[in-house]
Amino acid sequence: MKSIHMMEQYKGAAFGELSPHPFAVADAAYRLMMNEGVSQSILVSGESGAGKTESTKLLMRYLAYMGGRAAAEGRTVEQQVLESNPVLEAFGNAKTVRNNNSSRFGKFVEIQFDQGGRISGAAIRTYLLERSRVCQISDPERNYHCFYMLCSAPPEDIERYKLENPRTFHYLKQSNCFELDGVDDSKEYLATRRAMDVVGISSDEQDAIFRVVAAILHLGNVEFSEGKETDSSVPKDEKSWFHLRTAAELFMCDVKALEDSLCKRIIVTRDESITKSLDPEAAALSRDALAKIVYSRLFDWIVNKINNSIGQDPNSKSLIGVLDIYGFESFKTNSFEQFCINLTNEKLQQHFNQHVFKMEQEEYTKEEINWSYIEFIDNQDVLDLIEKKPGGIIALLDEACMLPRSTHETFAQKLYQTFKNHQRFSKPKLARSDFTIRHYAGDVTYQTQLFLDKNKDYVVAEHQSLLSASKCPFVSGLFPPLSDDSSKSSKFSSIGSRFKQQLHALLETLNATEPHYIRCVKPNNLLKPAIFENINVLQQLRCGGVLEAIRISCAGYPTRRTFDEFVDRFGILGPEVLDGSCDEITATKRLLEKVNLKGYQIGKTKVFLRAGQMAELDARRNAVLGRSASKIQRKVRSYLARKSFILFRKAAIQLQAVCRGQIGRHLYENMRRQAASLRIQTYFRMYLARKAYQELSSASIAIQGGLRGMAARKELHFRRQTRAAIIIQSHCRRYLAQLHYSRIKKAAITTQCAWRGRLARRELRKLKMAAKETGALQAAKNKLEKQVEELTWRLQLERRMRADMEEAKMQENAKLQLALQEMQVQFKETKAMLIKEQEAAKKAAEKPSVIREVPVIDTALMDKLAAENKKLKALVSSLETRIQETEKKYEETRRISEERLNKAMEAGSKIIELNNSMQRLQEKLSNMESENQVLRQQGLLNSPVKQISEHLSIPTTPSKHHLGNGRHDIEEPKEPQSAPPAVKDYANSDPKLRRSYIERQHVYTLECVDVLINCVVQNIGFSQGKPVAALTIYQCLLHWKSFEAEKTSVFDRLIQVIGSAIESNERNDHLAYWLSNTSTLLHLLQRSLKAAGAIPRRKPSPPTSLFGRMTQGFRSSANLPVDGPDIVREVEAKYPALLFKQQLTAYVEKIYGIIRDNVKKELTSVLSLCIQAPRTARASMLRGRSFGNSTQTSHWQSIIDNLNNLLKTLQENYVPTVLIQKLFTQIFSFINVQLFNSLLLRRECCSFSNGEYVKSGLAELELWCAQAKPEYAGTSWDELKHIRQAVGFLVIFQKYRISYDEIVNDLCPVLSVQQLYRICTQYWDDKYNTQSVSSSVLSSMRILMTEDSNNAVSSAFLLDDNSSIPFSVDDVSSSLQDKIFSDIKPPEELLKNPAFQFLQA
Repeated sequence: MKSIHMMEQYKGAAFGELSPHPFAVADAAYRLMMNEGVSQSILVSGESGAGKTESTKLLMRYLAYMGGRAAAEGRTVEQQVLESNPVLEAFGNAKTVRNNNSSRFGKFVEIQFDQGGRISGAAIRTYLLERSRVCQISDPERNYHCFYMLCSAPPEDIERYKLENPRTFHYLKQSNCFELDGVDDSKEYLATRRAMDVVGISSDEQDAIFRVVAAILHLGNVEFSEGKETDSSVPKDEKSWFHLRTAAELFMCDVKALEDSLCKRIIVTRDESITKSLDPEAAALSRDALAKIVYSRLFDWIVNKINNSIGQDPNSKSLIGVLDIYGFESFKTNSFEQFCINLTNEKLQQHFNQHVFKMEQEEYTKEEINWSYIEFIDNQDVLDLIEKKPGGIIALLDEACMLPRSTHETFAQKLYQTFKNHQRFSKPKLARSDFTIRHYAGDVTYQTQLFLDKNKDYVVAEHQSLLSASKCPFVSGLFPPLSDDSSKSSKFSSIGSRFKQQLHALLETLNATEPHYIRCVKPNNLLKPAIFENINVLQQLRCGGVLEAIRISCAGYPTRRTFDEFVDRFGILGPEVLDGSCDEITATKRLLEKVNLKGYQIGKTKVFLRAGQMAELDARRNAVLGRSASKIQRKVRSYLARKSFILFRKAAIQLQAVCRGQIGRHLYENMRRQAASLRIQTYFRMYLARKAYQELSSASIAIQGGLRGMAARKELHFRRQTRAAIIIQSHCRRYLAQLHYSRIKKAAITTQCAWRGRLARRELRKLKMAAKETGALQAAKNKLEKQVEELTWRLQLERRMRADMEEAKMQENAKLQLALQEMQVQFKETKAMLIKEQEAAKKAAEKPSVIREVPVIDTALMDKLAAENKKLKALVSSLETRIQETEKKYEETRRISEERLNKAMEAGSKIIELNNSMQRLQEKLSNMESENQVLRQQGLLNSPVKQISEHLSIPTTPSKHHLGNGRHDIEEPKEPQSAPPAVKDYANSDPKLRRSYIERQHVYTLECVDVLINCVVQNIGFSQGKPVAALTIYQCLLHWKSFEAEKTSVFDRLIQVIGSAIESNERNDHLAYWLSNTSTLLHLLQRSLKAAGAIPRRKPSPPTSLFGRMTQGFRSSANLPVDGPDIVREVEAKYPALLFKQQLTAYVEKIYGIIRDNVKKELTSVLSLCIQAPRTARASMLRGRSFGNSTQTSHWQSIIDNLNNLLKTLQENYVPTVLIQKLFTQIFSFINVQLFNSLLLRRECCSFSNGEYVKSGLAELELWCAQAKPEYAGTSWDELKHIRQAVGFLVIFQKYRISYDEIVNDLCPVLSVQQLYRICTQYWDDKYNTQSVSSSVLSSMRILMTEDSNNAVSSAFLLDDNSSIPFSVDDVSSSLQDKIFSDIKPPEELLKNPAFQFLQA
């Protein structure tokens, strides 16, 4: 009945062609709406249980089918309209005496359509929900379905709402019916929740709805008993308190407030508010009133939510309304609900009368048919009795509700007095408050006991304030706070008046549409199929006005057709009538005259027939159609039989001919094949016999020749192989013995050298500690010379041994080459013999075979010969393999000899470097001896022993002659060279004059020192790449003979000036300026100062010893030039000068360290960002892009910028290149340490993409080193070897194929096992998702780590930063020894001073 197939049948079918069905009515309404553009309405009526709700579902289903959208996404309007039915049925339907699913509310569904006939919106209007059913039901009825569904919900919901069996709730156990046949409430609960999802009710709102339903159930179980005060009430027992608390919890309101709202009332007077307690009966009524108003508001909210979710189309031009409203009801007890329901049916019956009867008479008038007026029953007087204003029953009921002391009895008496003469109203006998109304469907007696209470439409103020203050937004939304205007308004509102207005609006909507009627008839009261109670059905037809409609229709002309339809349908009854050229009206009259019908009438556009005449015409038409169909069938069957016979006969003849020809051809083919097979077998047997004989003959001859030759070759090959093996074994054993001897010898020599070097360094440290003893130093020097001579002699011996070894290796290689050549010659000869034998065998096979008797050969011998032949071939192949292996061994031996030669050359270069180091040590030793002697002399000068001072010939001066700052205590005071001769003579004339001259000279010197300091404190710049301040200070000190002074404070002031200058400003450019000046001044001091009493250098005599001859060449290039420009000359330095040199050396190292630390601080923050790729860079690498953009290389670029700025600063200040090289070397070492340690400590850095990122940054550093040139960068790039090898390992593909030896020897030779193991275990590929190294490599690393676990040094895997000073004074001097200082221009400020005129010389 509901299938798509049924809807397809009724789709587009004419109304009346198919059997009656709701689909037919729906299709007719839809077609009229689409064709005429007029809104339609379908009114479904009938008594309770007749099927109105199911018919409404079918109508809505068909309209959704016609107006739905195919393959729509999400919830469509038609789906929401259809799914609204289960939701409304759950909350508005209940089981009654006559119906298991009775709608306890009226429903009018407006379905809106667009111009294309598609559903665009919908709205649902409800009428008069039966509130009293929530609190009161009679047996065997049930309450609303939602209560039973919730009690059958899943266990988690039952536990949440604290529910139990329905038999435990007061509102449900008033009846003994708890379950319906064929209905599973648990499944219906889930179906209802799914329908709520479809119509747009969220899960939170669903939980709130069922929370309210559960609260109503718990509220009904609250019972009351008398309280302590008079006429007061309290919850009866603990069970009532439990349900009260549960209801308050579900309502989310205060328990005390809920109790007060049920048990008390607040009466507001003009002066004060009075609280009145309610007795238990009144409290129970208050409880029921609260439950009814809450359920009513809940139902209204659901309807509004469905309407808002579905939405209405304001642009819709047409709609189809479906009215599903309660039928006429008459029970034993009829209350206010039955009164309103029957009023509705009276209104709909009047609408039906107006549409059917009046429209029928209008049709006759329009067509100008002769007819007489048909009487029908009009129920307008009943409607006036009920709703007339004033004076109607509803008006009187409202009036009684407004009077405070009115009761149902006074209301009944008012009705009796007002309508005592009304023909439709009567008073039952023996009744004090009942009244009877004669409806169109029958008399109904109403009981007025609850009319007044049910008509009042108000909410108790306590209930309103309680629920509007709920913490649950849903509950408070059901009871919004009343506005001041509404609360102050005294206008009375009643259910009856509001329902009357709703009916008026409904009828206006129905009058604006074209109505269609569906009358549902209930076949029996047993609710069982296939049972028809005639009296009951007849009563329903009479009550529904169907019999009256049939009577009126039969009294007139019930059947009418337009002329064209009539002629088209019944023209076959008189075909000759249609042959002429007459119009449709004439043709219709002729047809009716021919069939001899009486009583019909012809209108303007239609023909009107009496009842039964249409059936008579259809019978005659069916008879004509039957006779015509029989004739057509007879002719068609005859034609088909003849056609089939002809086709069968023709096919049989063709099949016979084909079969006979096929049999003949098959027989002939078999005969041919038999003859051919005999001939083929003859020739094939002959061919096989000849071929077997020829193969046996040729094989015998070839085997005999081969075996004879093979035996001879085998003997020859065996002898040659034995000889070659003996030769190879002898050479190999000799080579292995020599190799083992040379390795042991080399290891012994290396160990001896290392041990002797260690002893020598230990001895050298001891010698330095004992530097004060000249004799010990000289002995150490002689001993060291002897050791050097001994090492030189051993080196020469080792060279001779290596030369002999190389000569032996060359001889051995020559012998191996000769042996290889001999084996190659033998191989070629053997190969040539094989080729000749093969050619001879081919020639023998080509010769014509001579048939001769061949002795039968044993098969076993043949197999043996074949096996020996295979062995010979295998021997030849193995010989070729051995020759190839010998060639490979020769190549490997030659490569090893070349490597050893290179190592010998490297050892020679190391010996040369060792000799240079020895030369430098000798020079340092001589300087230390000189400085030691000077220090000893200074100590003797300060000693009070006079004999020692006389013995050393160093005069002393009294303490009173010690002058202040700038005083030079020398043997004879010397005046400055700029002093005039007259002054000198004057100074030498008298001791007093000499003392005053010395004092003036001291003051003059102090002034000169102040001028010099004031000048050099400023940045006086550079001249031709050399610092002016350093050279100026040196010239002044040299001119003033400060280096030769025993005591002076000039050096202290200069040291203070330098210290204050670097402490006041630690910027790199300022520090670089002072580093350049101090290092240059230190170089000048290194070249000039010579300790007093030191042995002057003299040209060495021609060397006589081996050591002298070997080191003569080194000394010539290593010694500093003695004869420099005139501006730099050697002087005998005293103790202050030597101390100043040491202090100046310390400041050079300090300034260098400050600059290095500044650069490290700047790079530390950037290096922490460079070790890990930014997220954008990592994302771009994962997508396959490179580090192209600037954001990814900004950190590395900042490092490059810092290095460029530092290099530029150092170059601008002309810092010595050796300091620049050492500075950048330590900076790169710091970068290596920071990056490598961060890589080991942070797992996120050991990834493939991060390795690519760091590798690109290292490439930029390499490019910077190349651009900076080796002059400044030096070996800085080599300092990054740890991080370079680690990053190179990270970016290698297919790491699992790399062995441990390849990692240690080729990829990462610098890294330790601990470092490699940590990198391998932390590695993860975030770009290609490849694996790390294999498990075997990791196990090898773990084994080595376990073996080295006792070594504390080897177990540490982090690198340490080297903060030592990596240069010496000699390194600085060697980098500046090529510079010429004679062409430097002094400062203009000093040249203007007459005391500094010596700077221009």
